[in-house]
Amino acid sequence: MLDVDQKHHLHPWEHMGSWKEGERYAFTRGDGIYVYDGAGRRLIDGPAGMWAVQIGYGRKEMADAIAAQVMELPYASPWSSTTAPAAALAEKVAAMAPENLNTVMFTTGGSTAVDTALRTMQFMNNRLGRPGKKIIIAREKGYHGSTYLAASVTGKERDKSCFDFEDRLVRFLPDVNPYIRPEGMSEAAWCDAKVDDLERLIADVGPEYIGAFIAEPVLCSGGVIIPPEGYHRRTLELCRRHDILYISDEVVTAFGRLGHWFASEEVFGIEPDIITCAKGITSGYLPLGACIISDRVMERMTGADHDVLFPNGYTYSAHPVCCAAALKNIEIIERDGLLEHVRAIAPQFQERLTALESSPIIGDARGMGLLGCLEGLIDGRNTPLDVQRTLGARLDEACEARGLIVRPLINMCVFSPPLTISPEQVDQMFDILTDAISEVEEEFAET
Repeated sequence: MLDVDQKHHLHPWEHMGSWKEGERYAFTRGDGIYVYDGAGRRLIDGPAGMWAVQIGYGRKEMADAIAAQVMELPYASPWSSTTAPAAALAEKVAAMAPENLNTVMFTTGGSTAVDTALRTMQFMNNRLGRPGKKIIIAREKGYHGSTYLAASVTGKERDKSCFDFEDRLVRFLPDVNPYIRPEGMSEAAWCDAKVDDLERLIADVGPEYIGAFIAEPVLCSGGVIIPPEGYHRRTLELCRRHDILYISDEVVTAFGRLGHWFASEEVFGIEPDIITCAKGITSGYLPLGACIISDRVMERMTGADHDVLFPNGYTYSAHPVCCAAALKNIEIIERDGLLEHVRAIAPQFQERLTALESSPIIGDARGMGLLGCLEGLIDGRNTPLDVQRTLGARLDEACEARGLIVRPLINMCVFSPPLTISPEQVDQMFDILTDAISEVEEEFAET
């Protein structure tokens, strides 16, 4: 399998100097929180695929629901028709979202959901006679996708190499991570400074030119960065004051990752203008995304005065098989009480995570719900900086040898296991992490 894959398959984020030599897992099956490779090894899927497999692997009822819809109606054009799964899912998602977000446009995944949200802002301001109000404020370390607009508002440095972006439309706020605040500064003071960053940027650019602020509740791919307490509420208030749409990118945090259907309101106390989601909506069983739009936004771009086409959509928007998978996925989450399970097990998960900060090579162990990140300590020791930056890869290798997959990000590793993980499996996962850290500590000591 791997030799054929290396010859013909270009993977995401591939190193182009050695793209036919890249090493990766060759998985053959999954069961619960585990995946199996070609040699029959069982590994805990620490990242749940790509933050996605909420209900775990091997759910036969998902396969049955998907197969039934394939046989009944495998496709219908979203331009000229609808289907029962699409209509039912739109109603269901609107009911789960914050009270005033009642309109759902289905997309093919997270990137296209973000593009749809940004194009919605552009369309609205054009229809309101404000063609200059288009600049998007985003954050350093934020990740929003790989399509053109979504990639343009992504603030991860490594994602910016060798591509062109729509720089004219985007302004970035500095890193919001409390871990990097100056020594002696309280988290409350750090929050003040980060809110000031936004207020200053709005003043510098001019609110009449700014259309939207896009923000992840937790900056997951940036290293599970949790903004300081009150940051989301205060930045939303600033946006409201200046008529700037607030887009909450919940591609990772929605559908149970923090113990709720959506994190914006339930966890962070805000009601955005638009929410984007994907991943957990089908638990990764099939690709699907959604852009959920508030009544306030819809009222400003519909009606007799705005009777023009909204020219946004995809061949696979509201795909009936994907929508059927999402409905079954939501049914399983509800029936099995997975939201309640996450809220019950998160304290154990976070306690085990925080304990790892005692290691001399770990600078920060942070997380929320079933999200975790270990950030290696980059300091002034004799260990060369380029060696310290390999910490994520070294931890990944040491964990894999013990039966756990994590996702390395330079000097960090992140993990977000399936929501079905049991208390015993949480301990198993963190026992492996503890052991792996000890091994890497010894390697660093010898460097």
